[in-house]
Amino acid sequence: VQLVESGGGLVQPGGSLRLSCAASGFTFSSYYMSWVRQAPGKGLEWVSDINSGGGSTYYADSVKGRFTISRDNAKNTLYLQMNSLKPEDTALYYCARAPPHSLYDYWGQGTQVTVSS
Repeated sequence: VQLVESGGGLVQPGGSLRLSCAASGFTFSSYYMSWVRQAPGKGLEWVSDINSGGGSTYYADSVKGRFTISRDNAKNTLYLQMNSLKPEDTALYYCARAPPHSLYDYWGQGTQVTVSS
């Protein structure tokens, strides 16, 4: 199993980024997937989930209305579109596989998002 995030970077407040997570080594379309972030000096924070088919999505209150999770099962890729970014969104963003009735079992290496003027 491999999860590889990309798309992070430095962006000004109010800007946008789209993160990607390329999945391999398992049947991507069978799993819920998640985005989780860790701000400097803080613990892990769940950001968003998407079900296996992509028809159901869930968001933390802190990002609701600004972030959109999606997936392309034909390309084995998970996305996170982030709009109206705020300095408090600065974090290392991870994608994670979410097996049923269990904690995350595989994580990517993370991609850094920095929101600063």
